[in-house]
Amino acid sequence: MSVASFALTRGYDTCRHLDLPSMSSFLKPTERADRDGQACTRPLVSVLGGRPRRPIRGLATAARPIAKLYTHPSVFGGRECRSILSMALGFFGTSKISTQHHRSDKTRVSSSLFPTNSCMRNSIPARNITKNKCAEKVKSLLLPSISSTPLESLHRGNWVKLICGASFEDVVDIRNLSMVYTLAGVDCIDCAADASVVSAVNEGIDAATDMVCLRRPWVMISVNDDKDLHFRKAEFDPEDCPADCLRPCENVCPANAISFQGKSTSGISYATEAPRVLKDGVITERCYGCGRCLPVCPYDKIREVTYVRDAFTTADLVKRSDVDAMEIHTSGRQSSLFKELWSALGDSVGNLKLIAVSLPNVGDSTISSMNKMFSIMKPNLQSFNLWQLDGRPMSGDIGRGATRESIAFAVQLAKAKERPPGFLQLAGGTNAHTIDGLKKEGLFQTTITEYLHNDASTINSSDSSHALISGIAYGGYARKIVGRVLRSMQSQHGAAASIEDHPEHLLMALKEALTLVGPIKCL
Repeated sequence: MSVASFALTRGYDTCRHLDLPSMSSFLKPTERADRDGQACTRPLVSVLGGRPRRPIRGLATAARPIAKLYTHPSVFGGRECRSILSMALGFFGTSKISTQHHRSDKTRVSSSLFPTNSCMRNSIPARNITKNKCAEKVKSLLLPSISSTPLESLHRGNWVKLICGASFEDVVDIRNLSMVYTLAGVDCIDCAADASVVSAVNEGIDAATDMVCLRRPWVMISVNDDKDLHFRKAEFDPEDCPADCLRPCENVCPANAISFQGKSTSGISYATEAPRVLKDGVITERCYGCGRCLPVCPYDKIREVTYVRDAFTTADLVKRSDVDAMEIHTSGRQSSLFKELWSALGDSVGNLKLIAVSLPNVGDSTISSMNKMFSIMKPNLQSFNLWQLDGRPMSGDIGRGATRESIAFAVQLAKAKERPPGFLQLAGGTNAHTIDGLKKEGLFQTTITEYLHNDASTINSSDSSHALISGIAYGGYARKIVGRVLRSMQSQHGAAASIEDHPEHLLMALKEALTLVGPIKCL
């Protein structure tokens, strides 16, 4: 079988389908960094008797623009291995391949691939020179503190999490957001419990770590045990909208998820890279359920559609090597629903480094609810646990006052006695003013001993030296400040543009992200 015909073939699992006895001559060992940041050197692929030491798991995307070829949604195991495909693509005159993948524990896979040809062997393309210059500028902006592990950040009180959104599924934006905020130094990226979304997050992380050497943030997926604001979509039929309506829903939507263009707009489907059509109405993958469109519709045409993530599908997802943490959204009022979800997840939770529970402030019953949920988790809890204090959900982009409820929630739990073990992290309304609010309350990177003044009845000696508030999760506000740059880039270069291909926009986006991440990371 020729290399060219292999590029046209779907779903091959290993190299043994290739009849290329001389292929091993250009497959060399390559140094990669494993997910914990330690270097390891191993042959990514070697062909011995037509069989690889490590299987090639298929192709994510193939030749463009001559033809669109759809193959298995995984990716080659390494750059040398993927160069085989590059050679094949020389037959089709392609310029670039984008990939999605599952990431192994110890191998990083780059997010893009360029064909090998005599021109590229003999000279460095101009765009690579530009990217190298961009990488140097990026390095000059990076924070020294991002060398610490996510767990160390939790202990120090400078943990930062990016919330992509439990219902936000625009994988192009998610991939670009993940790259920018990985470079900015976040410790965790929280996303929807969807396989394609998880792949997009990891591709963004890979793009960042390919550009500069830095540690990987944890990847977290979000699920729910019952009806929850974070797990809903807006829906309406644009044909029912009166022609003279001023479309206030379109103006109020923070995610640009409602469109009245009077015509279809084109985009790219991440799973296949085939063109998709975005019609008037709600762009489902962009809607993350903030609900701001519901009360402003003058004709009451908009409805919400809620859903609950399937526990068994989630259990399969957390077994992937590129998922590190999980967050369970709960009302805190019905422990039976929480117990049902936890039981359905079974032993899969043993694969995770962190289990987070996101809950609202339910007043005096908050601590008792937390203790009930912890007692349910404890027999099967093999990782660290975290409590996300959800002050005012999905409101951080509204203004300064949106963060007050999260600060008040933090004060309440900081003083509470008999609360269960676990890190505390703010969310819900968090924005650029959250740190100032914590400082006013004496809670910013303050240890438990310092805040409680050695109150022996409250302090647990095992964690007395740790920060009382471990960190902050940023959602709507984080997406807003970087999203402005992404919109500008996409208007100039197309909806599917990768931000690393446009250095001027990457640097602008990174500077925006650092204004949010920097103040908490700079100890």
